[in-house]
Amino acid sequence: MPDGLENLEEDLSGLKPVQWKARMAALAEEYGMHQQLGSRHFATFIDQGNTLLVTFETMQGIHNLSDLAQPLGFDLVKNLGWSHMCVVSDGDTWFRDEKIYGFFDQLIDDGFFDEFDNVIFYGAGPCGYAAAAYSVAAPGAVVAAVQPQATLEPRMTEWDDRFTEMRRLSFTDRYGYAPDMLDAAEQAFVIYDPQERLDAMHASLFARKNVTRLRAAYLGDAVQTRLIEMEMLYHILSLAGSRKLTAAAFHKLFRSRRNNSFYLRNLLGRLEREDRNYLVALVCRNVTERMRAPRFRRRLQELEQRAESGEFRFPPKR
Repeated sequence: MPDGLENLEEDLSGLKPVQWKARMAALAEEYGMHQQLGSRHFATFIDQGNTLLVTFETMQGIHNLSDLAQPLGFDLVKNLGWSHMCVVSDGDTWFRDEKIYGFFDQLIDDGFFDEFDNVIFYGAGPCGYAAAAYSVAAPGAVVAAVQPQATLEPRMTEWDDRFTEMRRLSFTDRYGYAPDMLDAAEQAFVIYDPQERLDAMHASLFARKNVTRLRAAYLGDAVQTRLIEMEMLYHILSLAGSRKLTAAAFHKLFRSRRNNSFYLRNLLGRLEREDRNYLVALVCRNVTERMRAPRFRRRLQELEQRAESGEFRFPPKR
């Protein structure tokens, strides 16, 4: 960890929301700056290296995903010496607020992003939308967005009934349609589970020459959580920061799904619904040879018994 960042190790998990926001502001002021952006948003900036990570996060997500209740970018500040800007919302707002527009306008006018060799924008879900939308402020940036929505404008995405209460927000004014805002990015990566139909439909709207859509099948509707569990997310961001993130690099990292119980249960469930017993047996055998997995062992024993009675051909051992 770079010298002088000891306070970024502080455990903020026991603080009440008002105390947490105050402590976040103090830490940011110590290492960079803090700016309140209306009643539901604020931004922190930790000034360290020549690579800048810009993350969009919610207060609730920070507390749920971090044992220390710290923004995910803090780890990269501490481990890689990056600078970090975190734009935080109280709840899911999709960061549609004129004060945030003004904040990024001012950063552009000040030439803030020009001071860094590399800029990476990151977010997931509504925060992934924001990462894509506001990346236009830093031409040449790399964007990594997990399960982003393209827009909630009902004339464009009336098929998405998950966020109907947010349709009163304007997605047609400034920093509005996220896929168009990616035109200035050097590269963008959209990570999603193709089995999640609405997420896949949004991902299809991001089809651009500079956008790589990365399919992360069977991770469900909380892909970011699974990426953190598999210790993939920080590797993805690190590769993005060095301009080495590619589809091949992602899929090499994605082999870690073989040890993720959520992924394995989802895969097993899909094969069972399709009554593909041969493949179920192969999966169960592979998992039980590598892991302690009682559910898979019971299923394997059941299939072995069914195979003995002649119901289907059991896959031979290699």
